[in-house]
Amino acid sequence: MDILERTWEVQDRMEKGVTERLRSNKYSRVLKMSVKPTHDEFIKTLQVSFVGMLLIGALGFAIYKMWVGMLDLIDTYLVDLIHLL
Repeated sequence: MDILERTWEVQDRMEKGVTERLRSNKYSRVLKMSVKPTHDEFIKTLQVSFVGMLLIGALGFAIYKMWVGMLDLIDTYLVDLIHLL
């Protein structure tokens, strides 16, 4: 048997196994029932995702600014402390 034929045989066996597992899997029913979203559903999903990303970004930016401000206060305090010594 040629190496190429053997490779094709192994690949076919692997693909067949994946297909059979998907058909018998409990998730296959959900995939079969799923439908393409309407334009309005898609737009609403985009809007909700965008608002979520903005909120997470704003929270991260606020934490960053608080951290930088805290480091500036510590730096100022240490410089004043060193000048006093």
